[in-house]
Amino acid sequence: MKYARALAFALVASATIVSTGCSVARNQQTVGSYMDDTGITTAVKAKMAEDKTVSATAISVETLNGTVQLSGFAKSQAEKDRAEAIARNTKHVRDVRNSIVVRP
Repeated sequence: MKYARALAFALVASATIVSTGCSVARNQQTVGSYMDDTGITTAVKAKMAEDKTVSATAISVETLNGTVQLSGFAKSQAEKDRAEAIARNTKHVRDVRNSIVVRP
């Protein structure tokens, strides 16, 4: 039973490593910058989830080389602006591209 669990864990871990390696190769990023970008994305999403004025589920956050891309829908211009401010004030963010569409 322990052997089966260890084997299952090893397969999941190797699949994760392989899929991460492939995505890094496609985007021409180093593993270090990929990990930094993942941390930035996580930090921005966490800050948005804490903020009651921003719908974190309606806004998508992607990061590439320190540039955060925001997309999705906001209920007002104030929500769109607040989402951008949250992203800009997150550590290690170099630039923010706000493609959020305001849809009442």
